[in-house]
Amino acid sequence: MEKILFVGAGSMAEAIIAGIVKQEILPGKQVYVMNRSDSDRLCHLESRYGITKVCEDRSFMKEIDLVVLATKPKDIQQVMRDIHPFLTENTAILSVIAGTSIDTFEKGLGKRPIARSMPNTSATIGKSASGIAFNEEVPSEMQQSILNLLGSIGIVKVVKEDELHTVTALSGSGPAYIYYLVEALEEAAVAQGLQAPVARELIMQTLEGAASMLKITGEEPSTLRTNVTSPGGTTAAGLEALESHNFKSVIADCIKSAEARSRELGVLS
Repeated sequence: MEKILFVGAGSMAEAIIAGIVKQEILPGKQVYVMNRSDSDRLCHLESRYGITKVCEDRSFMKEIDLVVLATKPKDIQQVMRDIHPFLTENTAILSVIAGTSIDTFEKGLGKRPIARSMPNTSATIGKSASGIAFNEEVPSEMQQSILNLLGSIGIVKVVKEDELHTVTALSGSGPAYIYYLVEALEEAAVAQGLQAPVARELIMQTLEGAASMLKITGEEPSTLRTNVTSPGGTTAAGLEALESHNFKSVIADCIKSAEARSRELGVLS
């Protein structure tokens, strides 16, 4: 791919742009960005990453290899009407819009190579966990190019399109669940007399250490949990409290609710 256009200039677009520039996937000048109204935002991206901001002229779009759609779901129909006349039949589409189906894009933009992905906000620091699905029009070479692009902001896993709803609920929304857990742990620690800054550092290191143990050892989480849990000890007491409040059921409801909302957004778009 020689030229990429981002339609939408929010935090997710910026995270991917940062990855592209940092990993030298493309020079900044070959990355174009447009949005509907916020010119200050475009100026910020131009200044920070050396990208090319798009104002009124749309003729350049016939030279674009990949359009990354990063708008809000409610805006997608208007966005498709705006850009469709300027695309060639070979222009590929990558959507990072929650819930909106490949079928929706095929109806709005015609039969063409289309990929649908769901990164998360950790893309900002190159630590996203993304899922992606392709339609049948995307050739293997282009698939690899798109995977390389998303690989610049973290890991990416190819899944069936219907599974993207679960990916959205799990890793797309997942950072918010972790931050909420950190809030709860910190509040509980402070209530027990620990200073908030001390609690925060201990929590962050605990999360990082646990994640590293999973990654480095390759052990099942249940095995690592058992290794930490001495019969009758403090960990066992804490886990018993979680079990008494149906912790796993709460997590299951969380994922189910987010997954259901992803499907609803698809219907609305």
